[in-house]
Amino acid sequence: MNKRLNKFLLFGWFALLLAIIGGGLYGAFQVFTKGLVVTNLTDLVPWGLWICIDLSSIAMAAGAFSLCALVYLVGLKQYEPIAKTATFVGIVGYSMAMLCLLMDVGRPDRFWHGFVYWNIHSVLWEVTMCVGLYFSVLILETMPILAGMDWMQRTFPRLSKWMAHIHHFSPILAIFGLGFSLLHQSSLGATYGVIQAKPIWFRPNLSVLFIFSAVLGGISLTLASSMLAARLTPRANVDDRLIEKLAKALGWALLGYLYFRFWDAFAMNYTYQPGRAEGLQILTSGSLSFNFWIGEVMVGMVFPIVVLLNGRLRQNQTLRMIALFGVAAGVVAYRWDVNLVGQLIVLTYLPHEIVARYTSYFPSTIEFMTGGAVVAYGLLAFTIGVRHLKVIDHKAAVHAHEAHQPVTPIPASTD
Repeated sequence: MNKRLNKFLLFGWFALLLAIIGGGLYGAFQVFTKGLVVTNLTDLVPWGLWICIDLSSIAMAAGAFSLCALVYLVGLKQYEPIAKTATFVGIVGYSMAMLCLLMDVGRPDRFWHGFVYWNIHSVLWEVTMCVGLYFSVLILETMPILAGMDWMQRTFPRLSKWMAHIHHFSPILAIFGLGFSLLHQSSLGATYGVIQAKPIWFRPNLSVLFIFSAVLGGISLTLASSMLAARLTPRANVDDRLIEKLAKALGWALLGYLYFRFWDAFAMNYTYQPGRAEGLQILTSGSLSFNFWIGEVMVGMVFPIVVLLNGRLRQNQTLRMIALFGVAAGVVAYRWDVNLVGQLIVLTYLPHEIVARYTSYFPSTIEFMTGGAVVAYGLLAFTIGVRHLKVIDHKAAVHAHEAHQPVTPIPASTD
């Protein structure tokens, strides 16, 4: 009976995700045929829900480069099974980002122009190049995972063996991945930080905060989703000791992130600048205040810090999992806040006077449908990965690592 119930729930889960994706495909058709007029995007607010999903999915994918660097460059091999999960989460996250951009650019048929017509003075061009190059690295890093499929080994044994061999180049791929991803994450922050007409954005700290938040959010989502998958299906096996150790390290890193985020926000109070002061007011006591104080600060930083740095609370797996999901949710809230706060303030330049005016934005039904479909695709891909690609199997990875270790001979007894 329990087995039949599990099958029924799994069928319902797949049906729900496919239904959402189907609705999103209809919405995407409307966007491609009628243009961005079917959205609530305007000249004043050109970056909305899609860009927020894009920024968030790329942030959640940052666990791939950070954990791969930890394993293959720093030498902490015990975290290799978690890096495998993070790599899969990374390629899913980047593909989600590209799906959002496909609709947002307005002319998806010209996506290739950035790779052919180089504009080296554009921050967005650098973002485009880094996305393409790092996605290529993620494809190579994911090939050994695909090679582990039973169907792949039976149907294409030679190809499977070749794909598995790519794992030997993991340290080289980790170097390229670290470089491309760091450039990409920092360039995303710089995209906002170089816009002088938006004083709330115009500051160099955004590049650092985008990298910092992405690393924390990406690793947290990888750990939390691994724990949740292990509870839902026997096909996911986790080593809770590894997760607990990384969770504690994340707690200390969150303290630094909390300080940096507060300093970055409230240091803007030192002097008055039109547009910047009004933007900070929206963030702390206006339309984005709930998102900032509850989403970013309480859910994303304070609660996780208390749980992850307290040994007794951290040992509670349910609390730890909720705290890790909270970190990821806080990073999503941060990306939403940064993206919108600069667009909700419009400066009107008049002789001897600068007036700050306000605008608003709420996504249209089409934006919700297509954005929801992108998220549903990510959940569907992760579900398939857990069930059929063994992306969460710490025990098998540990046994494989131990099997490759040299055996120390035991000296013969002299008795």
